[in-house]
Amino acid sequence: MGYFFTSESVSEGHPDKVADQISDALLDEFLKWDPDSKVACETFVTTGLVVCGGEVLTSGWVDVQETARRVIRNIGYTQAEYRFDCDSCGVISTIHEQSADIRQGVMREKPEEQGAGDQGMMFGYACREMDNYMPLSIELAQILLQELAAIRREGKQMKYLRPDSKSQVTIEYDDNNKPLRIDTIVVSTQHDEFVLPKNKSNAAEKSAEKAMQSKIKQDLEAILIPRVKKSLPLRIQKLFKSDMKLLVNPTGKFVIGGPHGDTGLTGRKIIIDTYGGHGAHGGGAFSGKDSSKVDRSAAYAVRHIAKNLVAAGVCDKALIQVAYAIGVAQPVGLYVNTFGTAHVKNEKGKVLHDGEIALKISKIFDMRPYAIIKRLGLKNPVFSPTASYGHFGRDPFTKNVDVYYEVPGSKPKAVKGNGKKVWQKKVEFFTWEKLDYVDKIKKAFNI
Repeated sequence: MGYFFTSESVSEGHPDKVADQISDALLDEFLKWDPDSKVACETFVTTGLVVCGGEVLTSGWVDVQETARRVIRNIGYTQAEYRFDCDSCGVISTIHEQSADIRQGVMREKPEEQGAGDQGMMFGYACREMDNYMPLSIELAQILLQELAAIRREGKQMKYLRPDSKSQVTIEYDDNNKPLRIDTIVVSTQHDEFVLPKNKSNAAEKSAEKAMQSKIKQDLEAILIPRVKKSLPLRIQKLFKSDMKLLVNPTGKFVIGGPHGDTGLTGRKIIIDTYGGHGAHGGGAFSGKDSSKVDRSAAYAVRHIAKNLVAAGVCDKALIQVAYAIGVAQPVGLYVNTFGTAHVKNEKGKVLHDGEIALKISKIFDMRPYAIIKRLGLKNPVFSPTASYGHFGRDPFTKNVDVYYEVPGSKPKAVKGNGKKVWQKKVEFFTWEKLDYVDKIKKAFNI
């Protein structure tokens, strides 16, 4: 019989993602001044207004207005007719100092004894559906919007596109959990009102609406879908069958969008940020939180474990859970579920139980917050790129970033107008996506 599974994504211009990007940009700015900054920053966006609040402990200083406006400008909200634009929106900050009660649970005399910033459970997931060990449905949903945003930024085709958009992908699977075909793709994209009604009648308005909807669908079929297919492996391209359904702006038109169309809030897209509904989710959001918050750092760590576990050949699919008590360094539990896909055997020739796999994994990966932060380099300002199009499945990369504290072994790059020195630091992004533990895992499991 098989089954259908659906995942969705939203673009960088979606109101919730605007909020996420502002929160993570503020986090990065604090980390550029002070790598030990403790940050929990929330952002609210609506028509003509940005409100930033939260708790921060830092030795640096950040211009909240400048940072928020820069993010909004980079997303593409630059025109007053959007009713939310980088130059005219109000920006209010109510950020205050972090609670001393939380701080005493995190800070320790010995850094390695750092406690978890909160209680809770976090999940990491990996499978073999895509080359980056991500589920097919969420990966396609993300790629559709990344390509749509690229088309908008290039400005050569589909010039009517505006920043806000959503996608949804439904995959048909067989009884053995293998993808058979893409059943349905839904794309809703904000656009200019590029066809005006001939008069004010309802019929004329509907006719103009239908003309815009038809044009956008034609362009998606002729421009977007071919670009997406070209970026995919041949085995995935073959899942685009002739009977695939493409639904475009199903309500008719999508002119009013962004924070003017809906309010946005940090942390409301946690399934889009992770695995599109595959695996499980502990409920904690990521953006705006520094790495002392295990909601974020431990979720990255268990994705790192799951991906390396699958890549090493231990199993074809893995779900990893870790859980913490606030203020306690060692996790209260580590859980592994391979969904019956484990290949490794013990000395008696029997396939290892998931509990045995978890025990071996706990000896390979130190899951104390301090160890995670050090292993993944999470005191660096690396979070802004995570705030749109998912935190997982991304390609790791290295680049130089400006910081306002001394980088050992280097000279200042420049001096700011206020006399503050600027250094450049080479920083790794998406370190939790690296396959740097495959050999260690293979050795531990005798693969």
